[in-house]
Amino acid sequence: MRAKTTALSRRNLLLGTAALGATGSAAALLFSQSTKAATVGGIKNPLAIPPLEEGRMDAGTRIFNLDIQDGVSEFVAGLKTPTKGINGAFLGPVMRFGAQENVRLNVTNSLREKTTLHWHGFHLPAHADGGPHQVIDPGTTWSPEFKIRQKASTMWYHSHLMGKTAEQVWAGIAGMIIVEDEEAKALDLPSTYGVDDIPIALQDRTILTDGTMPYAPTMHDNMMGMTGNIPMANGTIGAVFDVTTTLVRLRLLNGANGSIYTIGFSDGRSFRKIASDGGLLAQPVEMQVMALAPGERAEIVVDMSDGENTTLTHFVRLSQTELSPEFAFLELRPSQNLTPSNPLPAKLASLAPAVAAQAVNTRRFVLDMRGMMMMGRFTINDVQMDMNVINEAVPVNTTEIWELENRSRMSHPFHVHNTQFRILDRDGRPVGPEEQGLKDTILLRPGERARILTRFEDYTDPNLPYMYHCHILEHEDAGMMGQFTVV
Repeated sequence: MRAKTTALSRRNLLLGTAALGATGSAAALLFSQSTKAATVGGIKNPLAIPPLEEGRMDAGTRIFNLDIQDGVSEFVAGLKTPTKGINGAFLGPVMRFGAQENVRLNVTNSLREKTTLHWHGFHLPAHADGGPHQVIDPGTTWSPEFKIRQKASTMWYHSHLMGKTAEQVWAGIAGMIIVEDEEAKALDLPSTYGVDDIPIALQDRTILTDGTMPYAPTMHDNMMGMTGNIPMANGTIGAVFDVTTTLVRLRLLNGANGSIYTIGFSDGRSFRKIASDGGLLAQPVEMQVMALAPGERAEIVVDMSDGENTTLTHFVRLSQTELSPEFAFLELRPSQNLTPSNPLPAKLASLAPAVAAQAVNTRRFVLDMRGMMMMGRFTINDVQMDMNVINEAVPVNTTEIWELENRSRMSHPFHVHNTQFRILDRDGRPVGPEEQGLKDTILLRPGERARILTRFEDYTDPNLPYMYHCHILEHEDAGMMGQFTVV
C-alpha cells in the first residue's frame, strides 16, 4: 500500500473563538463539510479509555448495573454537546465477561423515551437478546440473565429500538464488551487493559457551532447511511495514545451508523489481525489495509518497536493500487523506552473447517433497494420488516447454509443475531484467512453473493424472534430487517 496525500482540496479546519465567531449562524457546521477531515485542524487529545466494568459476583452470577441516560459532552473545548450514554454522558463502559459465567445486566432507562439494549454477537435466549421486542420504558429496569457461551472475543452492545436505532446510536447509546477465557489467556497476548490492550470504537459525527450533534438525516443520508465529517475514537476527536510496549493490541469496533472504513496506518506499516467478530483466528494474518463495516469488530496487533509515530487511518481508494487518507482516527506515539512484549504465537485458536456438506438445508436472502431516494424501499426477500411477521423458522441444532445476495448498488453489512457463523465463499471463491474465523456480520458489496454456514443451538422459542438485518442503521430502520425463530 502506498498512502498518498489526496488530490481533493482540503481546507484547513480551524478551532477557537475567532473561528467560531466567523462561522455565522448556530446552524453552521463546526468543521468544513467540503470533504471529510484527514486531520481535524491539528487537534490532539488523549484517547479516552472507557472505564472497565467487571460487575460484582452474587451467588455465582456476575451482575452489572447499567443506566441509559442523557448527558452533555465536550468533544470540542468550550462546546457543550447534548448526548446520550450508559453510566456516563456518551457511550458506555467496557464490560468484561468470563466464558461460561452467568451474567445479569440490570439496565435502567433514565431517558424520557423508550429504548432497548442489544448484546451484539452473543448466543443467548431470545428473551434476553435486547432487540426490538425487549423495549425498556422510561423509568423502568430490564434485567436479562444468560450464560456466556462465547470464547474470548470483542463484542458490543447498542440500542436496537424499532425505527429509532440509528438516532439513539448516533446520540451515544453503545459500548463494548470483552469476553475472556483460559485458552486465550495462555497465549500471552497483549492483555493489560488501557496499556497494551486498547478498545477503540470508531465513529464519525457532525457537530454544529452551537455544540449540537443533531440527528437530522437528509434523503441522501437515509439512502446511503448517516455519516459525519468528524472522526472519533471512543468519542475523542484528534485522539492520541502514548504507547509504552513494543506491541499494542487494538480492539476495533466500527460503531458508525453508515460508514464503511478501510483501515490502515498512515505510514503504510503492516499489522497482524488476530481476531474477527466472534474471536481469535487460527493464526495471525499480516495485512496493510482491511475493510471494517458497521457492526464488525477486528483485533489487530501493531508493532511499535521502530519508535516511530503512526496514525490509524481510514483510507479511500483512488485506484487498485493507490489509497488516500480520509479520516485520522488515532495517533500512536511510542515512548523512548518501550517495554518488550511477548512475541505473537504462530497458532491462536483451533477452528474446525467450515464444510458446506455439513448443512442439511439452504435458505436464501436477497437484499435490495427499490425506487428513487424519496420513495426508496429497503427489503430482504422483497419484503420490509414487520414486527408482526416471523419471516423464518429455523430448527434448533441444525446446520444450514444461508445464501446472501446483494442486488442493490451499494454495500450492505448483513448481521445475524444469536450466532457466530462461518463464511464459506464469496461469488463462489473461498475467502482469505482473515475471513475464516467466527463472524456475525458480513459485508456484501454491490452485486455480490456469499454463503455462510449457520447453526443455532441451546435455545428455542416459537414466539420470540431474533433479527437479521443490514447494519447500516438507517437501512435497518427503513425496513431492511427480518425476523426468525429457533424452534
